[in-house]
Amino acid sequence: MELFLLSNGKLPDEPALLGYANEHIQAMFKTFNIHSAVLIPYALIRSDYDARAQDLEDALGIKVSSIHHAEAPSEVIEQAQCILISGGNTWMLNQRLHENGLIVPIQRAVRERNVPYIGWSAGCNVATPSIRTTNDMPVSNSVVLPSLGLFPVQINPHYIDAHLSGHMGETRDERIAEFCAVNPSESVIALREGSLLHVSGNNLSYFSAKGQGFKVFRHGQETLEYQDTRALSSLLPFNCQ
Repeated sequence: MELFLLSNGKLPDEPALLGYANEHIQAMFKTFNIHSAVLIPYALIRSDYDARAQDLEDALGIKVSSIHHAEAPSEVIEQAQCILISGGNTWMLNQRLHENGLIVPIQRAVRERNVPYIGWSAGCNVATPSIRTTNDMPVSNSVVLPSLGLFPVQINPHYIDAHLSGHMGETRDERIAEFCAVNPSESVIALREGSLLHVSGNNLSYFSAKGQGFKVFRHGQETLEYQDTRALSSLLPFNCQ
């Protein structure tokens, strides 16, 4: 299995999508001989699907086609060399994946045929068992359906631990702690901007363009920050580095 789970699509000083992860992605493309990819853009609500595909084509140097043109989306996934799932609204993305019958085809492509999966923001969220740790507003009336479950632990992308002056609502830490209190058997990995988790075969690694760590939230345990994935060895069935 080959997964790139990115907190976000780009950094403020980067003109290209996935720029901070490009070196890692290009190495994977070379290993897998990737020349094309299918984009699943359903998370985008106020952006053009084809424009996003073109941006990715320019950034990655491969042919990128948006799945919204397909009459039979599941068949497109069956032929895909690589799957790209864009950021945007996680609720809309997960709903459309179910409506278009793509949950099982994507799971089979990634797990059985080893098709690489690259997802950022919402695309990262839907790779986990559920979207309950998304930061997004539920703009549709969809129920909380299961997501792809390619990665077995919940992730909170776009994680930030800053407390804005004058903001009287709960902090991100408090919201994640609430999730863990309601779901004490589950853990949450918090990914800061410019960071990613990479599953390659049975190996898990972590990269941060800013040299920052990730946090792990567990109910009843102190929340700590880590720089490598060995802290996740008790939670995940991978060789953590």
